[in-house]
Amino acid sequence: MSTVPAHTTALLTDTYGRRHSYLRISLTEKCNLRCTYCMPEEGVTLLPQRQLMTSEEILDIASTFVSLGVKKIRLTGGEPMVRKDFPEILRRLQQLPVALAITTNGILIPKYLPVLLDSPIRTITISLDTLQADKYQEITRRDQYHQVWNAIRLLQENNFHVKLNCVLIKGYNDDEIINFIELTREQNITVRFIEFMPFDGNQWNREKTVSEGEVLTLAQTYFGFLSRNIHRLQDAPNDTSRNYKIQGYQGSFAIISTVTNPFCDTCNRIRLTADGKIKNCLFSNTEYDLLTPIRSGKDTYEVIRTAIQTKEQARGGLDAQADFENPQLHDNRSMIRIGG
Repeated sequence: MSTVPAHTTALLTDTYGRRHSYLRISLTEKCNLRCTYCMPEEGVTLLPQRQLMTSEEILDIASTFVSLGVKKIRLTGGEPMVRKDFPEILRRLQQLPVALAITTNGILIPKYLPVLLDSPIRTITISLDTLQADKYQEITRRDQYHQVWNAIRLLQENNFHVKLNCVLIKGYNDDEIINFIELTREQNITVRFIEFMPFDGNQWNREKTVSEGEVLTLAQTYFGFLSRNIHRLQDAPNDTSRNYKIQGYQGSFAIISTVTNPFCDTCNRIRLTADGKIKNCLFSNTEYDLLTPIRSGKDTYEVIRTAIQTKEQARGGLDAQADFENPQLHDNRSMIRIGG
């Protein structure tokens, strides 16, 4: 591990005063689903194993970031649980003074439930974009809908709080918004609606985006007719989502409006790809290689400093909605190769 330099308190603070304390680590590019918005239909060319971080390198990098002030680490993929050494990585990360979280498609939850129960994690985020089995198969190109719901129930029975991430695509699943919110009536569950974002091969265009305003208008119309109020909840510091609750319901719902109403001014996130590259913003094509200097025995602090200091003020430099029409935008990695 590199020697910690002096004045590290400012190393993760960018030129806009944002302090980065949240690291998202992609454990693998592999996944047991083939979601249309995440992976091109033809799939992706997986990197050779030698180009990916080992468990030791993941722990080394995580330890470095924690020494610099990172307080939370989220494990993502691909699907993080398809990595065979997932239990060992999770166990070793637990030894760091940091909060741990995970985003998963849920399919392998039954297999790894004992591992999760033995960890400090008590909130699990599961990706689920539809409440219809046939549409789930169309989106994911896999027939696993009922397995995911079995996993959700298993988590709830074992006192985990479940968050559902739903990527909204206009004309495809936006007709299920009310059905998703209705899940929160009897279940202490958090449904999070995420705007469709542009990545390589996912056929994004602006017309497919469902904005925060559209979600709220639909909810206000429906629940207003039922004489139920929508309460605005207090967001956590640096939260990407704007949170709401229907009067009398057990759970809540939230909206993550990355395209139309972004949260960039309070962003505290850093992403680390499975091949050891820092991405300081999901929208940015620019990456900073940590793995090469680590394997050469060199300090990584200059790479980290550069990655943080070059972060744009908003959306990787996409300042206006017209910027989303730039073809270079779609040269970004596919989502599966970035990490959720």
